[in-house]
Amino acid sequence: MHLSEITHPNQLHGLSVHELKRIARQLREKHLQTVATSGGHLGPGLGVVELTLALYQTLDLDQDKVIWDVGHQAYPHKMLTGRYDRFATLRQKDGVAGYLNRKESRFDHFGAGHASTSISAALGMALARDSKGEKFKTVAVIGDGALTGGMALEAINHAGHLPNTNLLVVLNDNEMSISPNVGALSRYLNKIRLSPPLQFLSDNLGEQVKQLPFGDSISPELNRLKGGMRRLAVPKVGAVFEELGFTYMGPVDGHNLQELISTFQEAHQHQGPVLVHVATIKGKGYEIAEKDRVGYHAQTPFDLATGKVAPSTKPSKPKPPGYSKVFAETLIKLAEDNPRIIGITAAMATGTGLDKLQAKLPNQYIDVGIAEQHAVTLAAGLACERMRPVVTIYSTFLQRAFDQIVHDVCIQNLPVFFCMDRAGIVGADGPTHQGMYDIAYLRCLPNMVLMAPKDEAELQRMIVTGIDHTDGPIALRYPRGNGYGAALMEEGWEPLPIGKGEILRRGDDVLMVAYGSMVYLAMQAAEILSEHSIEATVINARFAKPLDTELIVPLAQEIRQVVTLEEGCLMGGFGSAIAEALLDYGVTVPITRIGVPDQLVEHASPDESKASLGFTSPQIAERVRQAFATPQPTAVGL
Repeated sequence: MHLSEITHPNQLHGLSVHELKRIARQLREKHLQTVATSGGHLGPGLGVVELTLALYQTLDLDQDKVIWDVGHQAYPHKMLTGRYDRFATLRQKDGVAGYLNRKESRFDHFGAGHASTSISAALGMALARDSKGEKFKTVAVIGDGALTGGMALEAINHAGHLPNTNLLVVLNDNEMSISPNVGALSRYLNKIRLSPPLQFLSDNLGEQVKQLPFGDSISPELNRLKGGMRRLAVPKVGAVFEELGFTYMGPVDGHNLQELISTFQEAHQHQGPVLVHVATIKGKGYEIAEKDRVGYHAQTPFDLATGKVAPSTKPSKPKPPGYSKVFAETLIKLAEDNPRIIGITAAMATGTGLDKLQAKLPNQYIDVGIAEQHAVTLAAGLACERMRPVVTIYSTFLQRAFDQIVHDVCIQNLPVFFCMDRAGIVGADGPTHQGMYDIAYLRCLPNMVLMAPKDEAELQRMIVTGIDHTDGPIALRYPRGNGYGAALMEEGWEPLPIGKGEILRRGDDVLMVAYGSMVYLAMQAAEILSEHSIEATVINARFAKPLDTELIVPLAQEIRQVVTLEEGCLMGGFGSAIAEALLDYGVTVPITRIGVPDQLVEHASPDESKASLGFTSPQIAERVRQAFATPQPTAVGL
């Protein structure tokens, strides 16, 4: 059977280990070809090929439910569940999603782009099953990185208290999240995995038995013997999980199909919660990815032979530095002179640029693992002792710590500096990763200051502003990708006055108030409008809270036509803040709010998403021109 013939995972039933190995090779080939061509997550899926095949051979996927944590490890799952023919469209507009999506397939039982959710969701399904008297199996597949998240540990605690609820948790242990894992739990798993008796058994027992005349004929029995010997040799293996109420099995070689199949078959026979510990290699089957597990967690299109990004054939001038790089290098300069500055990340060192801080000033760097809630309250504790914590987390991930921001930071008015990378449109990762909501979910909080730069030079000024602000919490959002080529500061590191914007262009016909990444687009749209004899005043707001009402309100009264621009959700966002402020001052003028309407932004390239939302300068100019031609209040996003 060829992989292309599989349209239902139950077609794996009855296949021999030899046939499964052939399908495993085909899965890796298709996976590598697709990601090399269009980009995507590489290492996670390559590491779970055998795990997926073995698990699915032991389940009836018409009934049983497998919940994949995060989802970027589920590319083999997608190909085995009827999406092989469309897999080349991975992460492209209207193509196969990069994460699990309940709307895309009946086999995607729970969507997720954030980590640590699978055990909770699977346990919920198991409890529903038992309540309804149904019999299907529920399985959560979770990585050791996601296991560092508090939500996963909460779910394990709950499941272990339910001895009559059948639940299988498969721990995909590859020693990694995106970066190497941190923390006591990771150290404990390493101790299990690298235990000398365990290593001896794994490496030598099989080979010793094969020397016997009948050695090749007892493969299933050999696997059971190895499992029993492991438990005898290392009596404390899995003790933590056993004490929490789970039946622990493992560690199992995650690339040995026969051993995996035997282990899963045995696990399904146990009553109550079971944890199967599977040791895998991230990037398995592609040597370059195996050697660089961080760099090949995800990749842009690359050359399979060399592993390097294919050079563009189009002539291009050098790109300006990315916002993340400017952020990291600026923070390092400040931290070198101020030992109280502590950069904090939640398992996203490379993505946020804090790996540069770690390399330069390791004593001023903390990685808490996939634990955003802990990161925020940890920062609150540091702030209590007059340190300057800089919590650097993607916008979409910071929303996981909303209660900690409210309860532990804002209510106590502690000077924690939040730096939200990937704010706004992020592209192919889709709805779970778009940084749409931070303006709205932070603007409502007392004591919080919000700011966003128009370019990378202003980003530097705002980093200084955030470090110097000691009167309470302050948050900075900045987009994914490269800046505009603004000249970076070499000196004059002065903070901005809190709550003060600037006028970039003057005109008498329309007032355009832009925030962050939309400022340059507003300036470009203003130039287009000028060609139609419509002259715009453009304000770079800089701050969404507090607003510069001394600047904005008089101009709104004078010009009588207001347009707001933001790369975030309209409901409760920056435009809403302007409308509320004008209403509070008794200024009733037509307002057009340009931003993301009440909808999810699906996976596509950033440029495609922005065009579909009307975020190009010609589209903005046309929207403003229409509003100018028919002046009436509107709150419709593009």
